[in-house]
Amino acid sequence: MRLAALPLLLASALLAPSVSAEVHEVKMLNRGATGSMVYEPDYLRIAPGDSVKFIATQSGHNVASLPGLLPEGAEAFKGRINQQIEQTFNVPGLYGIQCIPHLSMGMVMLIQVGEPAATPPSLPSTLPRRAADRLAALLQREAAQ
Repeated sequence: MRLAALPLLLASALLAPSVSAEVHEVKMLNRGATGSMVYEPDYLRIAPGDSVKFIATQSGHNVASLPGLLPEGAEAFKGRINQQIEQTFNVPGLYGIQCIPHLSMGMVMLIQVGEPAATPPSLPSTLPRRAADRLAALLQREAAQ
């Protein structure tokens, strides 16, 4: 390689378009298309490195990772009530998401980062019935697709 070509090679590498991660939006709602106390959408399949912006569309909600439904090596997170939060998901796997004040009312969702596992994870046994039912329905719906 000629030394004269080196600056041109470096400049083209620095100016080349980079692959940018996507930002997905999820609304926190009192009532949505699938019922009351919901995230819309209630299931996302995203790529590692993508972010999700959780929008406090209606008051009284937050977003937090669900203990017991988090990929190994992923860090738990929690947003404040009535606050928008943007979370980046780098570790592949299935993330359970909850609204802490409305968990017993079933306000949960799932985020699949990367490809799904061959065997779906078991749900935490400590979940309130409505939350467990909604997560089980989401897992069944996505397995059928």
